[in-house]
Amino acid sequence: MARGGINKVVVQQARQALIARGENPSIDAIRIELGNTGSKTTIHRYLKELNGQQPMPSEGGAPISEVLSRLVGQLATQLQDEADLVIERAESVFTEQREALEAALAAAEQALAAADQQHEIDAAALREESEKLNSTLSTLQAEQLRSASLNQSLGELQVRLADKDEQVKSLEDKHRHARDALEHYRTASREQREHEQRRHEAQLQQMQVEVRQLQQAMIVKQDELTRLHRDNERLLGENRQASSERRAQEQLLEQRDAQIQGLRTMLAQAQGSSDELRRQLAMQAKALEDSKVSCRDQALKLETLERELTENQASLRLCQDQLRDGEDK
Repeated sequence: MARGGINKVVVQQARQALIARGENPSIDAIRIELGNTGSKTTIHRYLKELNGQQPMPSEGGAPISEVLSRLVGQLATQLQDEADLVIERAESVFTEQREALEAALAAAEQALAAADQQHEIDAAALREESEKLNSTLSTLQAEQLRSASLNQSLGELQVRLADKDEQVKSLEDKHRHARDALEHYRTASREQREHEQRRHEAQLQQMQVEVRQLQQAMIVKQDELTRLHRDNERLLGENRQASSERRAQEQLLEQRDAQIQGLRTMLAQAQGSSDELRRQLAMQAKALEDSKVSCRDQALKLETLERELTENQASLRLCQDQLRDGEDK
């Protein structure tokens, strides 16, 4: 399928333009004529179709040499196109093979780098194991020397142990004599301790009597202390209640002071309002008096108007009666 807008008509126009200029309409020439667009395979397919549609010369047409030249040119063009197509396919195969080889080479180089890295790791591990082995051999030699020294020390200790056994036997004899002396001392000490214990029990009984007396005195003191605590708590409660009442009285006094101050302010405002009301009342009284005078005047005028209206109504009725009389006549 054509790419980049290449079709059979465009290829035919480019082929005709090349033939008109006297150039060979090869695949490369047509591709250059099209602006280096379209694939060579597509151009070759369209050229093959166009060459198959080329009309054969008639007997009364052009000379045979011209026809042969044209056929030779077409064959050369076709051969060139087929050769270009083969070259293009070979280049494509070569490109694919080269890319595959490059990928294989990259993989091989990566594997080689990994192998080199692993080799370095193994070499380092080998060096480390060698160092550990050398250290172990040195330690083994030191332990062997230490073992020989310990064996020698063991012989010396065995000799000293025999001496110690003799000393232990001598010490056991001394210990036996000392134990006998200790038993005698324990008997004397036990008798003295029993005597001291009896004396201590007598003192303890006397101290217990004194402790009971002190406990009774302490109970009395605790009762007094409890009573004092209760009195103190009662006094503290009364003090707190008195303080609370005092604070309440102070708050109440402050509230009353505030109320008095507010009442004073309200009184001053009320006095001012009262003066203003008196002034307005005087003005309203004066206005009322004026209104009364005006009302009396208006009443007089109203009475006058009512009399005039009555007279006019009488005159109107008279005129109406006269008019009806005139109409009857």
